[in-house]
Amino acid sequence: MSAATHAAPAAALSEGPGRHLLHWPRTLFARLALILCIGLALAQTLSVWLTLTERDATTANMMMDYVEREVASSVALLDNLPPAERAAWLPKLARRSYMFVLGEGVQGVAPDAQLSMRYESAISKGIGKHYAMTANAIPGNGEHFQVHLRLSDGTPLTIDVRPQRALPLSRWLPLVLGVQLIVLAVCCWLAVRVATQPLNALAKAADTLGPDLKTEHLDENGPSEVARAARAFNAMQARISGYMAERMQILAAISHDLQTPITRMRLRVDVMDDDAQATRLRQDLQEMEQLVKEGVAYARTLHGVAEVPVRLDLDSMLDSIVCDYIDAGSDVSYDTRAPLAVVTRAQALKRIVGNFVDNSLKFAGAAEIALVEGPGDAQVTISVMDRGPGIPEESLEKVFEPFYRLETSRNRGTGGTGLGLAIARQLAVAMGAQLSLHNRSGGGLEARLVLKRA
Repeated sequence: MSAATHAAPAAALSEGPGRHLLHWPRTLFARLALILCIGLALAQTLSVWLTLTERDATTANMMMDYVEREVASSVALLDNLPPAERAAWLPKLARRSYMFVLGEGVQGVAPDAQLSMRYESAISKGIGKHYAMTANAIPGNGEHFQVHLRLSDGTPLTIDVRPQRALPLSRWLPLVLGVQLIVLAVCCWLAVRVATQPLNALAKAADTLGPDLKTEHLDENGPSEVARAARAFNAMQARISGYMAERMQILAAISHDLQTPITRMRLRVDVMDDDAQATRLRQDLQEMEQLVKEGVAYARTLHGVAEVPVRLDLDSMLDSIVCDYIDAGSDVSYDTRAPLAVVTRAQALKRIVGNFVDNSLKFAGAAEIALVEGPGDAQVTISVMDRGPGIPEESLEKVFEPFYRLETSRNRGTGGTGLGLAIARQLAVAMGAQLSLHNRSGGGLEARLVLKRA
């Protein structure tokens, strides 16, 4: 079985008929991992975004305070210097976002960009109380404006400002964020895997719980919830096994007790003078005896098959079955041959194949056996085919139910107890094989048994 548990059918968001925009994962592992990864990734991304936003705001406030102080001190210095020395100090007072120019500058409209307005407000706080100043935006790429004022001696001074954003984002920061998201994804995967592994083990144990009810017990260690589920499963398995064993004992006792009265009745029939009545009674007793045997056989297949699997050459086994039928005068052919070997239960396989060959001979007069490899190298298919009346499509699965009969095509007049196909299906389940019936094109029926190579 796959690691996937039996989850609910996938839900899908759709837009119009047949158009699926989003498919919800089918497995619990994928759903939990997806939810946790997306949730933690969004939380981490939001946290980084809030941190960067707060850092930008703090840096911007610090920058405005710096501009306010530096511009005020620089203007005061220039105002106190002799006019002849001012030009030499201009490069020393220039900063990354602004510089000083002795002159009128360029006139224009007032700045309206948000960052420019913040710079203007900071400069105004620093020198606006001491100097009459005006500001105007400079056309061009990016934010650019100038502040105009006059020093104490009437010399025009222009502050050419190119507003700078807060500190740029470090190149390594996106890489760190990516590494963090990868670490979160790996941790989510590990956490969900650890959490769902007991469910996967439980699903495997349930799938391997065959008719023999002899699968290995689940480990009852681990978290309390997991240990409790394992104990409940092991107890359920033990109870079911006990119920099946009890039923087998009851059926075996009934079968044994019925043999004695049936034998006595047959002896009394043998000494009856009325031959016609004796013949009818003898036939009824044979049917009763056959029904008891078939019922016990079916109960045994439900309880499991004690036969040990062996490595088997399918080609040789099918050839020997066909030869036995041909020796008995039956029309059975085996043309599609392949040298394939499997590990399976030989007697159970012979009984399944023989059951379908007998049915084909009974209802069609002839049977064909085919051995085909695939699909895939892990499987091999045995087909028993005939050209009989076939089975209605709606009854192809119902015929495997105990005592189910088809009155139209395979009625009681042909004999049998209605347990043959049920026994064959149970034997196939015990072998880990798949058994199905298919109507053939042109008429007839095909019984298909798919075996695992390993």
